[in-house]
Amino acid sequence: MGINDESDLEANIQIGPTDAGMVRIFVEAGGMEIPMDFDPEEAEEISQEIQAAIMAARAVSPKRRKE
Repeated sequence: MGINDESDLEANIQIGPTDAGMVRIFVEAGGMEIPMDFDPEEAEEISQEIQAAIMAARAVSPKRRKE
């Protein structure tokens, strides 16, 4: 499955700090739980990548943009 492949799979995602000073992205889908811990710098890089993807998606489909 690639980034452009659609799926009917539902997932829940939680993001927050851990007691160890890490940022955890926790994904639950299809009976699986995937905890992923990142140091704050890595999490900031991920955040920047998400922001870049948002801007690119808006450029492709401006009709879907919330105003």
